[in-house]
Parts: sequence; C-alpha cells; structure tokens
Amino acid sequence: MFASLPMYDRPENRAAHDALWDGVRGALGFGPEALDRETDHVEGWGRDDLLLGQICNLPYRAQFRDNVTRIACSDYGLTDTPAGYYHSVFVVRAEDAPRGLAPATLGRFAYNDALSHSGWGGPLARVTEQGLQFHTTLHTGAHIDSMKAVVDGRADLAAIDAVTWRMLQSWEPRSAELRVIGRTGLSPGMTFITAKTIDPAPIKAALNTAIAELSPEHAQTLGVRGIVELADSAYDLPIPKAP
Repeated sequence: MFASLPMYDRPENRAAHDALWDGVRGALGFGPEALDRETDHVEGWGRDDLLLGQICNLPYRAQFRDNVTRIACSDYGLTDTPAGYYHSVFVVRAEDAPRGLAPATLGRFAYNDALSHSGWGGPLARVTEQGLQFHTTLHTGAHIDSMKAVVDGRADLAAIDAVTWRMLQSWEPRSAELRVIGRTGLSPGMTFITAKTIDPAPIKAALNTAIAELSPEHAQTLGVRGIVELADSAYDLPIPKAP
C-alpha cells in the first residue's frame, strides 16, 4: 500500500508529517511504514494501492473525481475561513502594494500550475469577477517559486495558498519583501483521499485520532486542527481555462 502527504511537505515539517502518518498507521493497525516522498504526486493520486493521499480540489474536480474516494478536507484554522475551506492571498512587492490588485494584473502573473486551484483557478475566478484579466503569465512549478519570481522582479503578482503563505512567512525570510493585497474566494481545502476500492471510514477515524494525539510541537508545526467532511456539491466549481 501507498501513503503520501506531499502538498504541504517541507524539510521544516517533515518530522511532524511523519508523526501524523505514524499516528494514522497506528490507529489503523496497518499501512506502509513510512510516507512515500519519491513518487510524483499526480502519479500517486492515480495509484490503485493508494491508502492515504492529499489532493487540491482542482485536479480532483478535473481528473480524479470518479477515480478516488474522498475522505475529508483538512482544517488548518485559517482566519475568516470556515473549517474545511481555504483561500489564496495575492502578493506583490512591498513598494507595489499601494497600487492595489487592478494595476498588478497588468504586469506578469506567476502561477505554480494550471491544475492548481490556489495558484491559478481561484485567482482567475477572483480577477474575472472584478472585470480584470491576467495579461501575461509565468509558469513557475511551485508556490515558493512564484513567491521568488515576484521578489526577484521576474513577475509582479502571484496568488499563494494561504496555508503555504503561512509557512513561507515562518520559514522563508524573503517573504517579508512581499505584501498581501487581497484574497481569492473560498473553496474546499486540501482533501484527504484514498483509492476508489478502499473504505474511507476507518481512515477518517484514524486521521481524527492521529491529529488529536499529535504532540503540541508537531501540531503547531503543521497547523492542522482537524478534518471536515464537505458535501459533494462543495466541489461543483467550474474548471478554469488554462493560461
């Protein structure tokens, strides 16, 4: 069997993620000894032996909705955000913050991936609602690379998953050179999934137990407070056009 939690995994929280998986495995009574950090995350979502994974809502909606089983959404305790949901923040260089979002969209928008709701789908929906558009885009491959692109002047605007932004503020000193100038709408947060043929109920119970039993240090590092099972209709969002 296969387990992976790649979406927020960093060197600084690796031990905490390992502790979370140890708790899940202990509560289940079975599972791989360690999280897989070698398999590409998209490949992992499609594996028939996926015991536990975590997926962004856009690739779930666009490609995996009929091929995996949803367990629950993660709750990271984001400010002014209902449990189980998340949003992204728009960031620009500090000197550009007073100009606001509309002028920033005239520059180059850095996005991590066209199948990222936090980096592309959510921000596209927000600027479209305001009658704006991204005039030029830069594909970076990761939120941290979008942040660096804005800091370095290769881009003028990026949208960063609010959970990732919280981590970047803690562990990436150059994030201090950026300012938040807005946020996207709400959507289902990172969603725990398992393979289509696996019963999600025992895994959901094990996740609840493991999160509750994390040490205070690991709980603070991850920031995860619990899991929330959202209605299927929460994922009925349009698929955005690619950049």
